[in-house]
Amino acid sequence: MRTFTYIEKGRFDFLDKPKPTVIDKGDAVVKVTLASICTSDLHIKHGSVPRAVPGITVGHEMVGVVVEVGSAVTEVKAGDRVCVNVETFCGECFFCKRGFVNNCTDKDGGWALGCRIDGGQAEYVRVPHANCTLKKIPDTVTDRQALFVGDLLATGFWAAKISDICEDDTVLIIGAGPTGLCIMLSVMLKKPRRIIMCEKDSERIKFVNLHYPDVLTVTPDMAVDFVLKNTPHGGADVVIEAAGGESTFRLAWECARPNATVTVVALYDSAQILPLPDMYGKNLTFKTGGVDGCDCEEILSLIKDGKLDTLPLITHTYPLSEIDLAYELFESKRDGVIKIAVEC
Repeated sequence: MRTFTYIEKGRFDFLDKPKPTVIDKGDAVVKVTLASICTSDLHIKHGSVPRAVPGITVGHEMVGVVVEVGSAVTEVKAGDRVCVNVETFCGECFFCKRGFVNNCTDKDGGWALGCRIDGGQAEYVRVPHANCTLKKIPDTVTDRQALFVGDLLATGFWAAKISDICEDDTVLIIGAGPTGLCIMLSVMLKKPRRIIMCEKDSERIKFVNLHYPDVLTVTPDMAVDFVLKNTPHGGADVVIEAAGGESTFRLAWECARPNATVTVVALYDSAQILPLPDMYGKNLTFKTGGVDGCDCEEILSLIKDGKLDTLPLITHTYPLSEIDLAYELFESKRDGVIKIAVEC
């Protein structure tokens, strides 16, 4: 089968590999119907994910149909349409039992697909821990509606959940890329007083203004003054940083009011410094780290009920045979691209 593979730093390419089979009794093999490209895939390409293994098929955002299951798999069966969690997790270790599935201690736990084991930018993918990692898609939910449940939307939902948002809050989200937009959609469920989206790309600001007119928008250079003008207590109550730049890391805490929560979900290409003397007295609470994708069932239910809709984020569609062109478009941010659906 044809796969898109991490060859070496700076290079992905097509390779032919055998169709995967069940190796462990907890495995399932999924025929990928729809995949997508994530910014984390670009981080692998640029060498910013040291644990990524050259030679693996990339891709961790996908939906598909189960074609084979191991003897211990009871939650899904052949023929089921499923979304695949970015995190393969055992459900039994110390961290899994506490909902911290990103830190699963199993050898295939955490972010493995498309990083340490073959992922889903291919015709088929083997999914470990299928009882936990796969969720059945409701009949009334399309593949395109469910495409981002296992990673991008799970990240946004998790970020909103851990940020302790109240209905009277002003929430500032830095970065209107795919992650920031899914955070915004999830924050809307919390019904805060106002949401401010900070973004430097004029096309993305236009996208937010067109699709979500109740959300305020501002560019980074104007953000501090704008936030102060639109908040009563000297800054945002909650700041969620999804851009991943050195300047945006600083901007996050500069825009936060005293005793605010700053949630950092961005993945950085270089280490960031927390300038404690500069922020002394603000008494900020920082929350950081990778997504814990333990809410996929709830997210699917919200989509089914019409409360979450990521379809506007799919701006382009490519076949798997042209995924190299899709990567070029996604990385260059041309043509108003937000997210790309890849038909496998």
